[in-house]
Amino acid sequence: MSDRRITLPPCFISTNKKTPLFELYVTSVVSAIVGETIAYPFDVCKTRMHIQGEIASATKTPLKYRGMFGTALGIIREEGVLKLYGGLTAMMLRHATFTGLKMFFYDNLRQVVVTKDASGKPKLTFVRGALCGMTSGALANILSSPVDLIKIQMQMDGKRRLMGEPARITNIFQAFTSIYAVGGIRGLWKGTVINATRAALVTLGDLSAYDLSKRQLMTLLNSPDNRLIQFMGAMIAGLTSAVLSTPADVVKSRIMNQPTDENGRGLHYKGTIDCFSKLYRDEGFFAMYKGFMPYWLRVGPWALVFWTTFEQIRRFRGDEGY
Repeated sequence: MSDRRITLPPCFISTNKKTPLFELYVTSVVSAIVGETIAYPFDVCKTRMHIQGEIASATKTPLKYRGMFGTALGIIREEGVLKLYGGLTAMMLRHATFTGLKMFFYDNLRQVVVTKDASGKPKLTFVRGALCGMTSGALANILSSPVDLIKIQMQMDGKRRLMGEPARITNIFQAFTSIYAVGGIRGLWKGTVINATRAALVTLGDLSAYDLSKRQLMTLLNSPDNRLIQFMGAMIAGLTSAVLSTPADVVKSRIMNQPTDENGRGLHYKGTIDCFSKLYRDEGFFAMYKGFMPYWLRVGPWALVFWTTFEQIRRFRGDEGY
């Protein structure tokens, strides 16, 4: 991988000014929640598509849903349209932890690795930007992983009721206490390794790719940091994020959704490697990309809405582009 340097045009010289923590945190969380109002149903469909192969394999029945639209229509018909937003409260709580922390870590790491050339222009290499994104995503996810675990289980509870199984989640507080009662602290962080790996890849896509591609586009087009540049950067970020992180996202959903024994150990998978191998052996290579279309349709619009909102809030406050 080339460590080619990206030199920014004069209009971008001051864009790396460090944002105060509180402002950055609130702007990130608000922008993320705005994005979820549009993209969240795709996340529910994506999770259901991740799990359906596992259910079919366990029950020896053919897949009930064959694609994104079939999954969405099945949820609406059998469980009601509101189930497309099942687990939304947990997702909002996750953004209040993961997204705010991710942006905070990245903003601080970027300040460390950004250098200036002889003319005083800031420059950031691809490798350094990628490492900042992956490190930020992994660290933020390790701290917020229990909330993601609850979100996954809330998204699947409607399906469990249809299969005659008891609901696991009634509210977020009950979810924390019940998971802790069964598995302790370890149970709350179930699937953290694969979840942190996925978060590192997602952040490489939705944060580092946005930051780096926007800079490159400004240089190639000799353009200021405007809405068109932000739009193109967000589209690149969404696609990059989906391609890199879908396999890890499938495995994360499987591990976090699986039932556990009295000691909090998973009944289907021993760990990340075991889940990957069983997924490939039982369902084939392309099972790694189950739910890719709803995932892409989820992260693409989400990235667009998030970054557009984020940049406009900064502009409203008199700040420069991120």
